[in-house]
Amino acid sequence: MTESPNSLPDRITRPSAWVGSEMASDETKWLYRLTLGDVQDLENAAEYFLSLGRDVGEISIADFPLLHFSGHLRDLKDKLLHGVGVEVLRGLPIGSYSQEFVATIFCGVGAHLGSARSQNAQGHILGHVRDIGKDAGDVNTRIYQTSQRQSFHTDSADVVGLLCIRDAMEGGKSLLVSVETLYNRMRLGRPGLLPYLFESIATDRRGEVPDGAKPFFEIPPLNWHAGLLTAMYQRQYIDSAQRFPDAKKLTDSHIESLDYFDKLANDPEIHFSMRLEPGDIQFVYNHSQLHDRTGFKDSTDPDQRRHLLRLWLSIAGDRPLPECFEQRYGSVEVGSRGGIITRHTTLHAPLD
Repeated sequence: MTESPNSLPDRITRPSAWVGSEMASDETKWLYRLTLGDVQDLENAAEYFLSLGRDVGEISIADFPLLHFSGHLRDLKDKLLHGVGVEVLRGLPIGSYSQEFVATIFCGVGAHLGSARSQNAQGHILGHVRDIGKDAGDVNTRIYQTSQRQSFHTDSADVVGLLCIRDAMEGGKSLLVSVETLYNRMRLGRPGLLPYLFESIATDRRGEVPDGAKPFFEIPPLNWHAGLLTAMYQRQYIDSAQRFPDAKKLTDSHIESLDYFDKLANDPEIHFSMRLEPGDIQFVYNHSQLHDRTGFKDSTDPDQRRHLLRLWLSIAGDRPLPECFEQRYGSVEVGSRGGIITRHTTLHAPLD
């Protein structure tokens, strides 16, 4: 249902309505440098969990005891839900860690923030973001499995976390943009196009279809609910959903509004970029931010190729979501929503 422009705010002024040029010029807004004490706390917690002999997918707060860094993680959770919506933790010396040790720290930090959700039909709560040779032109390919430029999008969870194991030889920068800033600019520059983004639009599930569901879901790119603007957006998958005969066809006005939204998102004054270094852990709040990644060129050495770990998290105390999100999230229950579940899904955390 189209929202009337008169029912929406003229401008959103939350901390998450930032401008990229300001974020780029002041890294203290989004970057936290780990202290030696922080690193020791994380390493001790990981060693304790590994002594239990359990799968990293089962990790909990109790299994990953932190002496003091849990205080910063409480602040980080508040920053995601109520602040700028993004933070990078820098300074984890992963060069001396095994992949299991890296994954344990990452999943342990995630457990202090929320509950991990499945990222694909195989039930992976620990994702591996790398080019595995998939064809970006195949309508069933998830774009993160290629080296191609993604597009600004949200993931299907409250928060997405990335841990950089290895960077690409060239490219692969992380891009972020505030949905609220895009709204503000669109409201000011092209208000007549804005209502079309509040209409239900088909988005391709890319072959990962829950039982009884359509091969696409129908959620508006922008949603005004409980006094907050919440996004669900992936333009590439919106375009590919048009292949389904029963998907609602995009009108010229829808396409014009989506094109303008993308044009604003790609404005370098509005978004900002960062290069994730090995050991960096980035957390992004999906409901107020869109994220992207530039195309990249990998090393010819398989052991030196770009590789990131990924978490999708559901956060206790988060905002309510409109009921239409059940199509993608499975539930809108705060603290227990999001992810991709099919009848073949068994939750686990693959280390490779």
